[in-house]
Amino acid sequence: MSSRHPYRRVFVAVLAAVVLAGLAATPASAEPGDDTGDEGAGANPTLAQALDVSTRAWLEAKEKFDVSVKRQAELTTQLQATEAQLAALTEQVSSIAVAAFRTGPLTTVAVLVDSDSPESFAARAGSIDELAHHNDKLLRQFNELKRNQSEQKQALDAEIATQQEQVNVMAAKKKDAEKALAQAGGPSNGFVSANLPLAKPAPRNANGSWPKESCNVNDPTTSGCITPRLLHAMQQAQAAGFKRFVACYRPGGPYEHPKGRACDFSVQAKSGFGGDATGEDKVYGANLATYFVKNADRLGVMYVIWYRQVWTPAVGWHRYSGAGGDPSSDHTNHVHLSIL
Repeated sequence: MSSRHPYRRVFVAVLAAVVLAGLAATPASAEPGDDTGDEGAGANPTLAQALDVSTRAWLEAKEKFDVSVKRQAELTTQLQATEAQLAALTEQVSSIAVAAFRTGPLTTVAVLVDSDSPESFAARAGSIDELAHHNDKLLRQFNELKRNQSEQKQALDAEIATQQEQVNVMAAKKKDAEKALAQAGGPSNGFVSANLPLAKPAPRNANGSWPKESCNVNDPTTSGCITPRLLHAMQQAQAAGFKRFVACYRPGGPYEHPKGRACDFSVQAKSGFGGDATGEDKVYGANLATYFVKNADRLGVMYVIWYRQVWTPAVGWHRYSGAGGDPSSDHTNHVHLSIL
């Protein structure tokens, strides 16, 4: 089967489904209060849990999809090489078969009997043995390549099935996220800026998946702990110029803060969080939120909340209001970042 088989067409179709599945918006929840960054009574634990479950499942399915696509590309390259080798051997193997058909199995005996001296007999016997060994090697190589070809095609079929399965999971989790966000509001235009810098990608596994991380790094903003990936995201944001007050770990709350997977980035020039951001502070917050969205795949972003809007990779930007209706609950004084 040629390397131009339907796998590429199937992949394009599956990828298109993924792109369509990602064109929407998502939720989030409230955050710090005054100078402590405590969400307090304004938190929405039900929505936070729904966000965590649906978005994490969506991202895990997307990760499996991406790993499968990478594996599919590797298998396709291997299959192309196998089929090229098969094409080169096919002519030689065919020649062996034709020769065997024409001369029959008595050819070796006939050639040896026809020898006119012991020296000629020995020379001819050696040549025949060498030819037989060469032919046997070619046939074994040909059969091995045929087996490889079959296994590679089966593996490609399995990857296509995996991709379709993950597309279905992503679609289901997207609906879950949209259902959870329906109570907070519909899709919004969000925040967009193409001029923000690209972050240095956080470390991934060799196959492109995210490594599992625990809260085992000292949090430079509190006395608690955070994950290495969150520390990387915070440092990348600071390197990009977002150097205002930050608070990450805290032992309570419905979000990822107790897990060391979330930070609250104040948008005020002074320390603390304060009231609703206006003017330059609001622009700073919008740019910071957009920075995390633009670099979501590089940093492992699960969701971002800023100024009554929440972003997730599954559904994009959605309107959002915290249960308390205050600046911390509505995230109008800080940007919330949650990391996988």
